[in-house]
Amino acid sequence: MEKNRKALQLILGIAVAMFIAMTTLQAQNTEGFIYGKVYTSDNTYKGQLRWGKEEAYWNDHFNAAKVENQYAKFKRKKSSSDSWRDLDWRISSIWDDKSSGTVHQFSCQFGDMKTLQNNGNERMTVVLKNGEEIRLSGSGYNDGSSRIVVLDDELGIVNLSWNRVRKVEFMETPKNLSRIMGAPLYGTVETHRKGNFTGYVQWDHDERIGTDKLDGDTRDGDVSITFDKIQKIERGGNGSQIVLYSGREFYLTGSNDVNNGNRGIIVSVDNVGKIDIPWSSFKAVTYEKAKASGSSYASYTMPKGLSGKVYTYDDEQIDGQIIFDLDEAYELEILEAKDDDVEYKIPFRNIKSIRPKNYNYSMVVLRNGNELLLGDARDVSDRNAGLLVYTKGGNEPVYIEWKNVTEIVFD
Repeated sequence: MEKNRKALQLILGIAVAMFIAMTTLQAQNTEGFIYGKVYTSDNTYKGQLRWGKEEAYWNDHFNAAKVENQYAKFKRKKSSSDSWRDLDWRISSIWDDKSSGTVHQFSCQFGDMKTLQNNGNERMTVVLKNGEEIRLSGSGYNDGSSRIVVLDDELGIVNLSWNRVRKVEFMETPKNLSRIMGAPLYGTVETHRKGNFTGYVQWDHDERIGTDKLDGDTRDGDVSITFDKIQKIERGGNGSQIVLYSGREFYLTGSNDVNNGNRGIIVSVDNVGKIDIPWSSFKAVTYEKAKASGSSYASYTMPKGLSGKVYTYDDEQIDGQIIFDLDEAYELEILEAKDDDVEYKIPFRNIKSIRPKNYNYSMVVLRNGNELLLGDARDVSDRNAGLLVYTKGGNEPVYIEWKNVTEIVFD
């Protein structure tokens, strides 16, 4: 009898241990973290990557300036008697403009990049997963000058200056890395007027993993608390009330982490994008333990050009490949606009349709069914430079002014 009881205890113990192990593995799913190889002139480093103290996930945005853009060339040709046939209308040439003073931003998620080449003098080349090369300038953007932190598989943490980096090769992240820089920050952000948003959270535009720290002053002195200990942050007065998972509470002031110097709280919401909530609209955030780290590198599919149907006030339907705002050519690029003071950054791949409503606003319908009335930005207002549509079998693209667009429906 005693032998049977011990055997049963052993079996139960093994079962409990297996359950704990499986739970731990699920909680440690690491596929959403940026991973790859960094090549310098002397060495190669491989492991989890982070851009300075900021970007850490495949869904984070890489930002730089397009150094070549056909927007100005198009305007010159449109206003002259020169033939449109003189232009190079290849998709890959959409950024060919070496004389314009207009700066167009290039933004994509890290998961859409195959390699990033440092060409020196603030210049770089991004190679997308389909092999398309895009030449960029890092001037005015820190993504092209930040230190790259590598949690090298063998060496541990290595900090690399951008001027030492020759190339970054992005790779699929192992599902269960034995070590990570910190756990994901996941939770629900409450706002005063725009409802609640649940997803991966960036605090003050920066802090987004558990080892990052929240700084502030108590009546007893300065404190610096790692985010993995924080359950809730609630705005109040000239500071914030902090509640730890342990139940301890602190009221913190004196730092832009906890007062109106905060640059905003960004929530990455699946199938939507990044939602930037200013401090004036922020009410509270409640964190919970993330079960995973986000979308994997493999989930970012091969890039393709934007395509769909454009409907006009002339009762025309024009089908084909679309250049949006004479600038965005791929579904991986980002539409930016606002709902009052809450800013949305939405990859075009998540957008089903766009309907201009007036000079400043458009109804953006997402593929998940959500409808967003967004404005106060070039992408959705009369500042939009219009569309080019490459129709099947057409010799030249069709230009459509924004004021003539009633709806764009993407494939």
